[in-house]
Amino acid sequence: MATSGLMTTYKPMAVAFEKGEGVWLYDTDGNKYLDCISGIAVCGLGHCHPRVTQTIQEQAQRLVHTSNLYRIQQQEALGARLAEVSGMEACFFGNSGAEANECAIKIARLYGHNKGIEKPAIVVTDKSFHGRTLATLSATGSRKVQAGFEPLVQGFVRAPYDDLNAVRTIAENNPSVVAILVEPVQGEGGINIPSDDYLKGLRQICDDHGWLLMLDEIQTGNGRTGTYFHYQQHELMPDVVTTAKGLGNGLPIGACLARGEAAATLKPGNHGSTYGGNPLCCATALTVVDTLVADNLPQRALQLGQNILNDFKAQLSGVAMVTDIRGKGLMIGIQLKKPCAELVAQAKERGLLINVTSDNVVRLLPALVMSDAEAGQMVQAVSQLIRDFAAQ
Repeated sequence: MATSGLMTTYKPMAVAFEKGEGVWLYDTDGNKYLDCISGIAVCGLGHCHPRVTQTIQEQAQRLVHTSNLYRIQQQEALGARLAEVSGMEACFFGNSGAEANECAIKIARLYGHNKGIEKPAIVVTDKSFHGRTLATLSATGSRKVQAGFEPLVQGFVRAPYDDLNAVRTIAENNPSVVAILVEPVQGEGGINIPSDDYLKGLRQICDDHGWLLMLDEIQTGNGRTGTYFHYQQHELMPDVVTTAKGLGNGLPIGACLARGEAAATLKPGNHGSTYGGNPLCCATALTVVDTLVADNLPQRALQLGQNILNDFKAQLSGVAMVTDIRGKGLMIGIQLKKPCAELVAQAKERGLLINVTSDNVVRLLPALVMSDAEAGQMVQAVSQLIRDFAAQ
């Protein structure tokens, strides 16, 4: 039974924060914590970035919401800016990454129906995570997320991640497939980085079979992996790309961007959102995008992430408990030999906020504004935490 007025959908730690600044959070008792996960890759500009705060204050004083019954200038400006940085043509705004992926799924299905396919299917991968709505949890490659919510939404065909031959086999044997939805780097799945030819190979398969290539950049987008969107490191263009998390730096906004036929598939009445694309969130997200680009933070994430990886490999060299250290930009995973969920609570006691995903991967998603000194502090503290865990 809920005892706090809240459903028991979360099991929060025994700490509440009342103030944040940059990569630091302060709890209600005045204790200071180094935030190494930035709200699960949301606060890429850190907590209470002055430009973001100023935009929120100014826009809230003018106008917060009107609905999409009317033109929204801030939404149009953000859409144009995202098209500019992504190379895409048009976007739909929702309130979360799951909603962005729902939009992508609906685009794929309508795209298939328009081609006369009665039951269009989408290829998805093992260990993926696309959200917790019924359609996106059905697309997700995790039984833990799906368990208890059957019957799942039909129309998804599963393939191993980073396996082009498996996708080719599906293409040869399933004429109902119309798209593939994939994360360029899997976040919840344990910071899994595919081979260099994977995305280009998927692009070729999609071109050969008339599929849409749909990239879930909810976590990898907005500069986190070293370019504004991760696909820009592979000299290719998707048909659909979704993003959220770092786009609003804490305000709820998600975007589904598309180009070509995919951009023109949805018509008035096919999709919508009451709050999506409201003036407050769009004005804030526009400031976030402009700041990321103006301050060259994607490049900063690439360089800092590589330094952090090198430092971790040096610090943890010889620790038998550590089986792999991997990352792309400021998505960093340290894989251990055994489950290590207890490290989260142990880290908190040391003034450190981390995350464990896929049971045995310490996941770090620091803000893109983290300084070299703060990065060094993070590496030192997390390495000591892991060494102590290994010695137990």
